[in-house]
Amino acid sequence: MIQLKNYINDEFLEPIQNEWLDNYNPSNGSVYGQLPNSSLEDVNLAYEAAKKAFESWSQTSLEKRSAILLKIARLIEDNLNRFAEAESKDNGKPITLAKSIDIPRAASNFRFFGHAITQFHSESHETKSEKTINYTLRHPLGVVGCISPWNLPLYLLTWKIAPALAAGNCVIAKPSEITPYTAFLLGEICNEAGLPKGVLNIVHGLGTTTGQAIVEHPNIKAISFTGGTETGKIIAKTAAPMFKKISLELGGKNPNIIFADCDYEKMLTTTVKSSFSNQGQICLCGSRIFVEASLFEQFKTDFIERVSQLTVGHPSNESTQVGALVSKAHIEKVLSFIDRVDSNGGKLLHGGKRVRIKGHEDGYYLTPTIIQVDSNSCHLNQEEIFGPVVTIMPFDSEYKVLEMANDVKYGLSATVWTNNLKRSLFFSEQLECGIIWVNTWMQRDLRTPFGGIKSSGVGREGGFEALRFFTETKNICINYE
Repeated sequence: MIQLKNYINDEFLEPIQNEWLDNYNPSNGSVYGQLPNSSLEDVNLAYEAAKKAFESWSQTSLEKRSAILLKIARLIEDNLNRFAEAESKDNGKPITLAKSIDIPRAASNFRFFGHAITQFHSESHETKSEKTINYTLRHPLGVVGCISPWNLPLYLLTWKIAPALAAGNCVIAKPSEITPYTAFLLGEICNEAGLPKGVLNIVHGLGTTTGQAIVEHPNIKAISFTGGTETGKIIAKTAAPMFKKISLELGGKNPNIIFADCDYEKMLTTTVKSSFSNQGQICLCGSRIFVEASLFEQFKTDFIERVSQLTVGHPSNESTQVGALVSKAHIEKVLSFIDRVDSNGGKLLHGGKRVRIKGHEDGYYLTPTIIQVDSNSCHLNQEEIFGPVVTIMPFDSEYKVLEMANDVKYGLSATVWTNNLKRSLFFSEQLECGIIWVNTWMQRDLRTPFGGIKSSGVGREGGFEALRFFTETKNICINYE
């Protein structure tokens, strides 16, 4: 049994009230460890450590802060296999995915913001007629809260921690209670990198208790959260009256729009990835696939054939392409959508069944699922399933598919497949979402803003947008007449 602990003030501490949660291995359904179920007392302890560290850390030179973040990046890379094994065990994702995407991206987050903070600059404006100069300063906020989800555990936790630390803030972070292992290992890395005491504190526990204690804390200045839309509503309701800064990256129900003039082979290969990567448990997955009518039957046949060839297996196997879903509760939720296919006007074309892996029969495995629907207003097209489930539907006009793509409460991302330049520009302009991919998917430049509109969130992360979020702006006006 692995017992994780809170990381507070450079120490690994048991929860003050000695309450623990079980940590499950989704590949076999067994309990393999425990983690703290932290209380308000633990959060207060973390806050006091962060508060004490803030004055010194906020005054630390950019060069020194940068050097520490770059060292954390190197140490994550040096421990790639250890982190990847922990992530795969905790989350159920194929270890090949953790090695190639999750852990390298976590290192890249620290490296990017370690460099970005040295380029983050103030602005000045001179008005000669009035003999004035205005210039801006950006100060760190103080102690901030970073709350991350279970689907990309270290990837998204570091996406928040790195810019917050780079900007001079001290952090209280809470990883998902479902996938806490790599956050625990990150504490060890930070000690080795020489991050000063109290600058980063990691408390484990339930979102409804530990997470809420962070959000409600009167002296935590900002909350950066990635997770479900309903939880985001609770955070906004709590934080807004306290005038905290909030960044909410929430759910998605993303359209994948395929025109007949696309690069067909590239589209087909990418669409399999955009549908089922990480078992469909990525907020950016294209879960609503709209195909131009003239191409629909060919696409349906070829897509089913490609998806049927995906290997569902134990996450530790190098050949596995689809691993286990993250938890028993989650696979039951996903299956509940599949069970209602007929009542939602859908037709199950492929998958939709639990898979029993020899020797791991209690694991949370599900065959990739394709459902044909005849209406965008059905439950399957309107609600975020967040699993290896996609719907497909034909369309016969640009305006109709645009209407259907936008006719959903979410607005995170969209993918458009076409070689028509005018159409590319038109759809990029008219689609109601924060991120558009044309003839590609999931290609990310860390300099660009990331986030959605409508029920997909508030604010933007990434690049200088993240550094702006984690700082407060002050304008100074000097008259030199």
